[in-house]
Amino acid sequence: MKTFQLEAKGREIPATSADRKRAIKALRKEKEIPAVLYGGEEVKHISLAQEGVRSLIYTPEIFVIDLSIDGKNTKAIIKDVQFQPVTDEIMHIDLLEVFENKPMVIEVPVVLEGYAEGVKSGGKLTLRMRKLKVKALYTNVPERLTINVENLGLGKTIQVGSLSFDNLELLNAKNAVVCAVQLTRAARGAMAKKA
Repeated sequence: MKTFQLEAKGREIPATSADRKRAIKALRKEKEIPAVLYGGEEVKHISLAQEGVRSLIYTPEIFVIDLSIDGKNTKAIIKDVQFQPVTDEIMHIDLLEVFENKPMVIEVPVVLEGYAEGVKSGGKLTLRMRKLKVKALYTNVPERLTINVENLGLGKTIQVGSLSFDNLELLNAKNAVVCAVQLTRAARGAMAKKA
């Protein structure tokens, strides 16, 4: 998994709700994003510069973040991002601290490899699950899960239960379809002519 360097500042949480709203509004005005770091001994409230975060969020790749909070380093992954519904501005980020000896849960992108038998016969290959949820030590998490589809015939599917990857536990339902070769109208016509 790739790493991403990110600077953060610790922030105080005001006692009253009105003061909290004012503080967050002021933070956003300064082009900072409020964030919370979970998973460690204590929950940490931090702020991140918008510029640094955009290239981390708007990518299909996954990263482990080298997070520097007021000079103190830790490792984390993105758990959740909240966007402003109209402007799509990043409003809040939840981060999860990761440790070398403690498994984490993360979604990893799926990449299909090969030319499926069913596609050669006129079928259409569809990817139904763009990401799979895995549980593993962060050092074992790959950048992507590559699935070979060369032997996938017409009308056939690959389900989560038939997949296995070294040092990863797949958490999606075993019968969930990852990809399939669908029968197209042209393929049905060709099959009817043969019969």
